[in-house]
Amino acid sequence: MLDSRVVVRSYLDATHLAAFGKRILLPVAVLLGAMIGLGVLITKVLNDRWPFTVEDGLNRFFAAHRDDPLNAVSLFFSIVGSTPCIVGVTAVTAFVLLRKLRGWREPLFLCAAVSAQAVVFFFTTLVIDRERPAVPHLDDSPPTSSFPSGHTSAAFALYAGLAVLLAAQARHTWLKGLCWALVLVPVGVAVARLYRGMHHPSDVTASFLNGAACLLIMSRAILDRRVPWRRIPRDLGDQA
Repeated sequence: MLDSRVVVRSYLDATHLAAFGKRILLPVAVLLGAMIGLGVLITKVLNDRWPFTVEDGLNRFFAAHRDDPLNAVSLFFSIVGSTPCIVGVTAVTAFVLLRKLRGWREPLFLCAAVSAQAVVFFFTTLVIDRERPAVPHLDDSPPTSSFPSGHTSAAFALYAGLAVLLAAQARHTWLKGLCWALVLVPVGVAVARLYRGMHHPSDVTASFLNGAACLLIMSRAILDRRVPWRRIPRDLGDQA
């Protein structure tokens, strides 16, 4: 006969796995489908219609007004949104949150949101093949499509997610406002990528949607205290 503890533990493991799929995997898969659909719509269906016929005018404007100080500022924000910087800041921030808040939900939320947007970004670029703007590029082009902007979506997931966490801990209104100022970082990253000729305006716009959607998914799945994410008690089988 099967040990009752094994049966109960297997049932709870399956229950938690199903909940994980429903709360995280399914929404992320839906988001991926939506991003791919949006990419197809922009690059194949509406590419010869306004505003997509004129959006690169912004790239040409930035390219025509480049100078050394702006190049340096844009380089800084472009580095802020780069993969090594995002991974490093996320890891350090998650460690600090874990130590200071003494809880796992907040650091897991941040790591999961950043990871989810990266997954959606990566698989979207495999399907959508979009050339970068027809202006001089200030950065080497990575071997991915221009749609969407990985720098922008990663920066939004990280810094807007951090703003959510810090604002929830702040007790004063002015301090909450200061926390929400972190949202300006991904805005700076998006402008920098446009300025440096690496993305079309619709690329960075879609990236904001990607980052925001991942934050919403992970917030509902992880930060919501009504969602039970508990370890299986060792003695639970004895009570069966």
